[in-house]
Amino acid sequence: MNQPAFHHQKDSSIKRANGKRIAARIVSYAILLFWIVITLIPLYWMLVMSFKDTSMSASFSPEWFPKNPSVATYIRFFTETDAMRWLGNSLFISSVLTFTNVLFCSLAGYAFAKLRFPGRNTIFWMLLGTMMIPAQVTLIPVYIIVVNTFQLGNTYTAIMLPMFATVGNIFLMKQYMSTLPSTLIQAARIDGCSEWRIFYKIILPISKPGLAVLAIFTFVATWNEFFWPFLVTQTSSMRTIQIGLASFKFAEATDFGAMMAGSVIAALPMFILFFSLQKYFLQGITIGAVKG
Repeated sequence: MNQPAFHHQKDSSIKRANGKRIAARIVSYAILLFWIVITLIPLYWMLVMSFKDTSMSASFSPEWFPKNPSVATYIRFFTETDAMRWLGNSLFISSVLTFTNVLFCSLAGYAFAKLRFPGRNTIFWMLLGTMMIPAQVTLIPVYIIVVNTFQLGNTYTAIMLPMFATVGNIFLMKQYMSTLPSTLIQAARIDGCSEWRIFYKIILPISKPGLAVLAIFTFVATWNEFFWPFLVTQTSSMRTIQIGLASFKFAEATDFGAMMAGSVIAALPMFILFFSLQKYFLQGITIGAVKG
C-alpha cells in the first residue's frame, strides 16, 4: 500500500526538480538575451548613424533604420582625412607589438616556468607586484623618461616602448607553460640539446594554442589603445585610428556621420578577428587560471 504512494512522491519530486531547472534556464536565457541586446544596441546605432548625412546624424533622432542611407560619410572619411595613414599606423604598431610580446613574453614565461635559477620566484613576484600599480600612476614618469629624457616624442618608438613586453603577457605564458610536460625537456637535455634549441624545437611547437591567445589579445589591446598614443603624438601623420577618430572635426564642428563611419571601419578588423578565431578567445578566458 505504501509503495504506490512512494512512487507518486518520487515522481512529484522529479517534476518539481525539472520545473525548477527549466525555470532557472529560462531566467538565465532571459538575462543573457537582455545583456546581448544592451550590448548590441550601441554597435547597431553606430552602424545606422554611419549611413546618415551629417545633419541627420547630429540630430540624434531615434531612427532605427536610416530613411535615405548613403555611403557619402565613408567616402568623406577616406578622402578628407588621413584615415589610410591612421589605419596603417595602427596596423604597423599592433603587428610589431604582437611580435615582440609573443617573442619575449614566451621566453620569459618559459624561464619562469621551466628553468631553475637563483631569485626566480623573487623576480617573478616582483614583476607581478607591478601589476598592482595602476597604469595612471606611472604615466607621468614614463612620459618624462620617453619624451623628455630620450627625446622620442611623436615617434613609433615612443608609442611602442612601454608595451614592448607586458607583465600580464609574461604571467599568461608562465601559467600556460607550467602545464607543459617537463619530461620532454628533461629528455632533450639528456640528448644534449641547449636551452635555446629546446625552446625553439620543443616548447614553441607545443605552445601554439597559448601563443595564439597571446597574439590575439595583444593585437586587440594595442589596436584599441588610446591614452598613451594620444599623449606622445602631436601630428596627424603619427596618429593611430583611435586618436584620429577622437580628433575628427571639420571647421571646428564634429562630423558625427563620418566619425561613425570611421568607427565602423576601426571596429571591423576586431569583428573579423573574433569571429574567425573564436576558439582561441574562449581558451584565453581560462588559460591563466592554471595553478603555477
